[in-house]
Amino acid sequence: MSDQQSLIYTLESVVEPLRFAQMFPSEQPVELELGSGDGSFLAEYASQHRDVNFVGVERLLGRLRKLDRKGRRAGLQNLLAIRIECSYMLRYLVSPGSLSAIHVYFPDPWPKRKHWQRRLVNEGFPMIAARALRVGGAVYLRTDDEPYSAQMQQVFRQCSSFAPFETPSGLAQAVTDFEREFNARGISTRRVAYTRVM
Repeated sequence: MSDQQSLIYTLESVVEPLRFAQMFPSEQPVELELGSGDGSFLAEYASQHRDVNFVGVERLLGRLRKLDRKGRRAGLQNLLAIRIECSYMLRYLVSPGSLSAIHVYFPDPWPKRKHWQRRLVNEGFPMIAARALRVGGAVYLRTDDEPYSAQMQQVFRQCSSFAPFETPSGLAQAVTDFEREFNARGISTRRVAYTRVM
């Protein structure tokens, strides 16, 4: 284990937008993963792309600690983890145009229709994402749940700020802990991606 200090970033304020340039040793494009799970995707992807800064957001401390351990073991200087609700983070703590990409992989599908308003990717998500992204930035989405995938596509179709495109193959090959488990059980991954065009 590296003796590098913890990658878990302590928020000084929950109302002031983060200044990403001051959080990392190098000023580089910033990508955000909402719901990092055990960090298997983000630690691997950050190690492959050291010219990009990554922020993993997770509410559960145990999961955040796993991401911290994996990142420190790999000696990553371009990775930080933040413990907070994903929707709050994106809405209130990300400055306009400060992200180059947002990753949302296998969020809770809340399968009962009466709970759909609790989904992270809902009717309001595309506009919040568009505000956080620079023009040309991307949103990458994955789920194993077909109805949720359909809803994701529907809400992005209704937002003129985005256009669909194919998930790059290198990104698609970097899998999450949930994805590895689902695929082993024969459950396929549904991927969609959108770029901010305006």
